[in-house]
Amino acid sequence: MQRRGQIAFGGFLIVVWAGLSWVLLAKGGLYIAKHEGDTMHLIDMVLRQADGEWAHLDYMSPIGFLATAPIALFVELGFGVGMAILAAQALVGGLLLLPIFWVGISRLKTAWAMVFGALCLVLCMALVHGEAQPSISVSMHYNRWAWALAFLAISIAILPPVQRENRTLDGLILGLAVAGMALIKVTYVAAFLPGVLLALVLRRQFRAMRVAVLAGLAVAVLVTLFAGPAFWFAYLGDVLTVTGSETRPQPGLSLNGVIAAPAYLGGSIAALVAVVLLRQAGRATEGLILLVLVPGFFFVTYQNFGNDPQWLYLLGVLLFALRPAPGTTNAHGWDMRQALALAGCAIFMLGLPSAINLAFSPFRHLASSEDEFVPMFARSEQHGDIFAMPARNATPTGTIKLPVLVEAARAGESEEDDGPTLLLGEELPECGLAGGTVTVYDGIVRDLETSGFAGITPLGADLLASYWLFGDLGRLEGGAPWRYAGLPGVESASHLLVPLCPLDRKARKSMIEAMAAGGYGLKEVHRNEVYVLLEIEAP
Repeated sequence: MQRRGQIAFGGFLIVVWAGLSWVLLAKGGLYIAKHEGDTMHLIDMVLRQADGEWAHLDYMSPIGFLATAPIALFVELGFGVGMAILAAQALVGGLLLLPIFWVGISRLKTAWAMVFGALCLVLCMALVHGEAQPSISVSMHYNRWAWALAFLAISIAILPPVQRENRTLDGLILGLAVAGMALIKVTYVAAFLPGVLLALVLRRQFRAMRVAVLAGLAVAVLVTLFAGPAFWFAYLGDVLTVTGSETRPQPGLSLNGVIAAPAYLGGSIAALVAVVLLRQAGRATEGLILLVLVPGFFFVTYQNFGNDPQWLYLLGVLLFALRPAPGTTNAHGWDMRQALALAGCAIFMLGLPSAINLAFSPFRHLASSEDEFVPMFARSEQHGDIFAMPARNATPTGTIKLPVLVEAARAGESEEDDGPTLLLGEELPECGLAGGTVTVYDGIVRDLETSGFAGITPLGADLLASYWLFGDLGRLEGGAPWRYAGLPGVESASHLLVPLCPLDRKARKSMIEAMAAGGYGLKEVHRNEVYVLLEIEAP
């Protein structure tokens, strides 16, 4: 990239980042239109971290502490959690400006560098997790941040420097990107590290590899100095707990589904065709690296809620960047430069609905009508800047099992039904909360306070135990903002709160059974039509 192109690319990045930052912050609050439960989960982690707790050591979570650290930083500075989330998005985008700039000027032509830079910044600063549904949500924001880091790492590994070369800088960015992925969501490292290492070995980029290792070790040492060696064992324990969880073994489709289901098969075929085309275009090394990366693309897509194949954006850029010189043909006489361009266009079209949704989401948020939202935490002085839609929350809804169908399923030994949930001999309703999460949690807390139970520390028999966010209740020490298995935080709990219509019936059932298996006694002290409150008696 010539000097004029570098200046244009740098200016483009600054304009896009500054523009998106203004669009994010101009609203003065965060207005979400879905995923209220996931947002409560996020806020639970953020406020714990802002109060000095460490993920894995002080609360259970498979999500790394770096996924919430930027948000917690702004909360510590006095921001409400809504504006803290938006400011953190802008901060992360700003921190990646220089790495994006280096990848662009060293490996891409100006136009494709701009496309790559815009994709990375949009992933950092969007207000929806992906897919094609036009709505506002901050749920799974860490997946987008990790994808942006993965784009940087994979691009450095697979694209040879064509403008300028600095293996030390390559290694530094690569090492920090991998460390960032590890401290956000370790799935990305497991998926992409083999391909990245193979690329460095095949290109004999041993200096870059050494620098990357040193950069990663420096991050690990820094974290260890602040959190202690136990942090890493606790992190591993949390990840293993989730992999063995019975309540949520996968967040969406099966692995076969994200490879071969109708909505995904086109992308899967396109990725494999891209490998073949690269090899026929004289890019055998890049083709082999891509072949090793493709299973990682599938695996991350499988692990992420929504199963959005966001790797398609990156693959499209890579194919255009790796086009051979004009006149290159394969054994059949095909123009391979044109063939890779056509494959890249096809892949961009497959990923376009999701990319457009991500790019438009901050503008959709800015244009949203404030009259359609109410505060999520109406009684909070600091955190009244995050809003939800009463149309989704005013009237809670649920799903129930029809008794006749339940009996028929049991008679047929259905794997989906493992019997009723019993609480002190009472069969609980087979109901699952489908809508109105904020209203239900807020209503439960208000009822507890008016019934004389203010200040208690309840363990919720459900996926989420974020009752403390809504009023005068204690926060579980060692608890789990999103419960996957076991009884995290039970030692500090004074009561067990059993919803009659939980978010997840399996989670409720497994927790009640775990309480019995652990020898904990339960004494009912309060109930209404929504929940049962029981005092916990230690074994």
